[in-house]
Amino acid sequence: MTNLLFIGDIFGSPGRTIVARLLRDIVAAENIHLTIANGENAAGGFGITPQLADDIFGYGVDVITTGNHIWDKREIYDYLPRQPRLLRPANYVDELPGEGVVVVEAHNGVQCAILNLQGRTYMPSTECPFRKADRILQELPEAVKVRFVDFHAEITSEKMAMGWYLDGRVSAVVGTHTHIPTADTRILPGGTAYQTDVGMTGPYQSVIGVERQIVIERFLTQMPARFEAARHGAELHSVIVEVDEATGKASAVRRYTAT
Repeated sequence: MTNLLFIGDIFGSPGRTIVARLLRDIVAAENIHLTIANGENAAGGFGITPQLADDIFGYGVDVITTGNHIWDKREIYDYLPRQPRLLRPANYVDELPGEGVVVVEAHNGVQCAILNLQGRTYMPSTECPFRKADRILQELPEAVKVRFVDFHAEITSEKMAMGWYLDGRVSAVVGTHTHIPTADTRILPGGTAYQTDVGMTGPYQSVIGVERQIVIERFLTQMPARFEAARHGAELHSVIVEVDEATGKASAVRRYTAT
């Protein structure tokens, strides 16, 4: 079996700090062969910089996925083509820097494909993620059976639709972006592990990572406000997926939370 760890959206310095502190122990204790993390909120909640990406790789993360905030820091544009293990959603137009899929070798020698897709409902305009997934899967080498999808999307119905659409064709579909972990972790009938949203790795004494009083005031007054990352109540939220590398089917999936 190949054991995959996926860490939900790393938010600001609290998220980075808890990953740096706990990841190596989790990898050792759970016999993890490949670690993936969504890092699009690593820079104070908005984007990621080359230095922070290098830091996260240094913590032991093998592949970083992202989402709509990937473009927030302009310095990342030149970094993306140089670092194929930092993904941006594949269904942005091809002219943009970076890639949305990478094949890497896990620590047990198994080749694994990581796909990063973004939803379209209440999100920036992109190509259809469903049809883009079809094209990517058609182009992957047949020998690469372990296939993991981070679907960065706003609404649960779009994420669930993607899970059912890819069931039996990928090893796992997990959702990111909304920062609230869902309780629907399961293996679909075709053998695809699924969870609508993995949740955030960051400060939970907040409103999805932002200082709660700022958000409350915005709801009360409807006035614009500058969001600031919260700093307290850090939690690490993730899922661990066991995959049969001979078939690409998930044999087990479970939520993993640490403080």
